[in-house]
Amino acid sequence: MRTIRGLWRWRHNPLCRRTDLVEAWLALATLLLILVAAPVAGAWVGSVAQDALQESVRQQRLDRHLVDATVVKKADSRPFDPDPETSSARDSHNRVVADWKGPDGSERHGTVTAALKSPQPGDRFKLWTDEQGRTIGRPLDTATATTHAVLAGFGTAAACAGFLEGSRRLVVWRMMRRRYARLDRAWSQAGPDWGRTGTGS
Repeated sequence: MRTIRGLWRWRHNPLCRRTDLVEAWLALATLLLILVAAPVAGAWVGSVAQDALQESVRQQRLDRHLVDATVVKKADSRPFDPDPETSSARDSHNRVVADWKGPDGSERHGTVTAALKSPQPGDRFKLWTDEQGRTIGRPLDTATATTHAVLAGFGTAAACAGFLEGSRRLVVWRMMRRRYARLDRAWSQAGPDWGRTGTGS
């Protein structure tokens, strides 16, 4: 409110240039847009992303199945993750040759990763497969989908605010360049006569 009152009084200030007033109104308009438009854009993108991701969660839960697999033998000893600096839940996974039955009843056999510390022949573990029994990643869970949607909303709001502020700065920069150009022209006209008697300076 103080800014608005200041702008209103500034309208009748004889020292106020037109560009000063334009710059002040532009700053106020940008602030209002950042406070209103950026959150609205972020909420809209977040909502759209949430709907899309939750639909993906539902679809993946329909298409992916958790089946029982049996270890036949341990596979080669190559590390699952080639980067030794990486530390994740995959550290407890081992590559094994296993048998499993797909949701369609087909018998499957292959090398997969199992969440077993010391796999032995005959050990059982869970495995995600598609409709044909082919191994596939676990489905996206609801919490992760919501987190991604929230991050998308915040990212959009921040990008929108950055775009608005960047646009304001660009406009002000161009106004300043024009202002300096006018001052240079005025000085070049008044400069040679500066201080001479009878020139009005």
